Amino acid sequence: MKGKVTGFIHSGITVKDLEISLDFYVNKLGLELISRQISSNEYISDIVELVNLQEVKIAFIRIPGGNEIELLEYVGMERYPGNVRPCDYGSGHICLKVEGIEEMYEYLKLSGVQFRSKKIVEITLGANKGSKAIYMYDPDGYIIELMEKSTN
Repeated sequence: MKGKVTGFIHSGITVKDLEISLDFYVNKLGLELISRQISSNEYISDIVELVNLQEVKIAFIRIPGGNEIELLEYVGMERYPGNVRPCDYGSGHICLKVEGIEEMYEYLKLSGVQFRSKKIVEITLGANKGSKAIYMYDPDGYIIELMEKSTN
């Protein structure tokens, strides 16, 4: 094999409204806004192979520990929701390591965040045994997992 993977740069999530998503990720989850830009460069259209793309509103946010998420709002074309079940191929989620999962759950629930899980679940087997996790949705239905790792 030629070439090799040498690291991780970012994950991208397509959003309906960048401002609503930034409110969720930055104000509700407490992630750090790194940068924002509006791109109408031809190379973007070439990368994503979308005809009639006017521009892409982009924001980069940082998760504590250094990993980044790119939020993208495509402008000037018809768009459709990508909501699927966690078991459907092509779906995805990100998992955020948290402290105080119970308090965070109550705060987010009171803030109107929708949860897929009915409750916080204790993991009883495997590599994350003793940890607690819950699935929720971002404003566009993308799945976010919150996990409080076991101290054992």
